[in-house]
Parts: sequence; structure tokens; C-alpha cells
Amino acid sequence: MRKTSPNHHSLHASSASLVIIFAELLGTSLWFSMNSVADNLMTAWQVNLAGIGFLTNAVQLGFVVGTLVFAIFGIADRFRPSQLFALCCLLGATSNTLFALYANNLLMGSVFRFIVGICLAGIYPIGMKLIMTWDPEHASQRLAQLVGMLTLGTALPHATRYLSMDWSWQAVILVSSICGLIAMSLILWLGDGPHLKLNPMARVQLKGIRHLFSVQQYRSAALGYFGHMWELYAFWALVPFLIAQTHGISNPIELSAWSFAVIAVGSLGCFIGGQLSTQWGNVKVASWALGLSASCCFIYPWMKEVSPALQIIFWLVWGMSVVADSPQFSALSAKACPPENVGTALTIQNALGFTITMISIQVSTVLLPYLSSYISWLLFPGPVIGLILLNRGQTSIGSANLR
Repeated sequence: MRKTSPNHHSLHASSASLVIIFAELLGTSLWFSMNSVADNLMTAWQVNLAGIGFLTNAVQLGFVVGTLVFAIFGIADRFRPSQLFALCCLLGATSNTLFALYANNLLMGSVFRFIVGICLAGIYPIGMKLIMTWDPEHASQRLAQLVGMLTLGTALPHATRYLSMDWSWQAVILVSSICGLIAMSLILWLGDGPHLKLNPMARVQLKGIRHLFSVQQYRSAALGYFGHMWELYAFWALVPFLIAQTHGISNPIELSAWSFAVIAVGSLGCFIGGQLSTQWGNVKVASWALGLSASCCFIYPWMKEVSPALQIIFWLVWGMSVVADSPQFSALSAKACPPENVGTALTIQNALGFTITMISIQVSTVLLPYLSSYISWLLFPGPVIGLILLNRGQTSIGSANLR
């Protein structure tokens, strides 16, 4: 491991973290930019919901490939995270723009979305690494805020769609490209934090992955995270259709407003979870979130029968709890690893977790017409299994410490 030369502003850690968090909001708007105009694409390209699932999975596959490349070659720990983040914002915005202007079928669209996914591997996990270079002492709160902004960034295209009713679907997508370029500029200006540690020899081999998973704290956090990921991205992809089933809404613009609200409220869940983690600990916060989201999955089929007030409460609880545990898993994993390997450890965890999302997204979009309201039961096993595996691992750690 080598020391790095200064490459940062003399900002307070909290101020720098706010810049990174805002850049994360803008950069991750690229993620679901296509999903906000799914109904337009289904009409323009003559595809069904399974086709939208295919396009969504192109991003997820690109993210998995990108994270694996970053991990195998140790890119996340060998190079300055600010430069990686900025470069990926630029390339992601470019590919998103090409999708809006030139894609006219599933194949071409999937290629551009795949490239966006690769670039997101240098925005989301590298953003976590960047936070650790500025404020490692407040990792739980900062990561909660970062994931909160990722959640808000995911919802942002739905807000753009709602606020620009008369725009074409291409214009709605292009707004996300502009956001990506602003994120690039912010991080280039900010630079890396004073706690940056680079490891020029970083590489991940099979034995290195085995070594990571031999660490009980890392393994239990990762397994809980995998269960959480089965539900999260499939839920976000299905939100417009789930709301349409519950409320009987068919107007696409109205659905965009509802979808933005349900996804965006997850950022509030992340912030609340980050604050509670300082008193309760990461494991307890993650466990409560998993339990609440599992309960929502189970009772969703009956929500159309209840009053509008109870429906609103239901969506608030599900929207917040479905993602509130995500930063807790990242914090647990980061704490379990040496500082010079945090980027690689989080990248591996992300790669495996997003591989799981590809399965749940494709299966749920294909089966939605057949299962209707009971599609939520397909998501239900994820948080339940995650809750069991997380707490079983923590119980084992506690028992070992007692001995």
C-alpha cells in the first residue's frame, strides 16, 4: 500500500460528504431513466412488460460485469475514486444520450443500457469508497445518506416525467444525461479525501474472494444483503404496475407522480435508519427494515380492499423499509474489511447482489400478468431469508465472542 499525494479541497468532512451525496443523486438518475417512460417504449417499440424487464436487466447485467471487472483487477482500490467516478459519469451520460437519440428496438436499446450499467459500477460503489476517504468515522450515517440519494436518484426520472408532461420520452431521458454531467463536474472539483489509501497491488483472485467470505462479519452482512436485493430492484421496477393494480390508475402521468413518491420516500427511510443505527446498531436497523418490507410483500394482495388512508400508510412503510437496510449492510461489510480492501469488498458484494436482482426482475415481469396482485409473494422470500441469515451470522459471532 502506498501513500497518496494531496488531491482534495480543505473542506470539512461533512461538507465534502454532502457534495458526494448530491453527485450520487444526479449520477444514479441514469439507472431507471428508461423505466420512467416504459409505457411510451412499449407503444413505440411494440414490446410487452417482459421486454421492459429485458431492458432493465441490461442495466443490471452491465452493472454486474462492471463491478466484476473493477473487483478482479482491483480497480476500486488501485485508482483515485474521484477520477473513476467522474469518468463513469461522463461515459454513462453519453450512452444514455445515445439511447434516447438512436435506439429504436430492444437489441440496440439493450446495448446502450448495458453500457450505462457498466458505468454505474463506477458511480454507486465508488461513491461509497469516496465517502470513506472523507469521513470514515461516520460511515453508517454517510452511507445511509448516500444510498438515500441513490434512491432519490432512481425516482428522479419519474418526477421529470410528471413535471414535463408535454415532453417526448427522449427529452425525459436526456435530463438524466445532463444530471450525470453535473455529477462529473462536482466530483472532479472535489477530489479525493485525506483518508484515501490506494493499494497498487490490489487484485482479486478466487482465494481472495474465499478469504473475504471466511470473515464471519462480512459473510453475514453479505448474505443478508443478497436476500434484500431479491426484493429491492424488482420492487422498484414493478412500482408503477403495483400502484395501478391497487388504485386502478391508468393515466401514465399520474402513475409517474405516485411512482416518484413511493420510490423517493425510501431516501427518508435511509436517513432515519442512519440516525437510528447510532443508537440501535446496524444489525437491528437492518432487521427491522427486512421485517417490515417482508410484511408489506405478504399483505399487498389485500391492500386494494382497504381505505385510501391505509393505502397511503402502506406505501410509505413499504417504500421506506424496502431500502432502509441497504446502507446498513454496506456499513457492516465496510467495517469487517481492512481499509485498503473496502472498495473491492463492496464491489464484490454489489456484483453478486445485482446478479440476484436480474433473476427477480425478469421472473417478476414475466409472471406479473399471471400472478396479478400475488406477484408480491414472489418477492417475499428475499427479505425473510435475508433476515434469517443476517441474524444467524450475528448470533454465531456473539457466541464465539462469549467463548
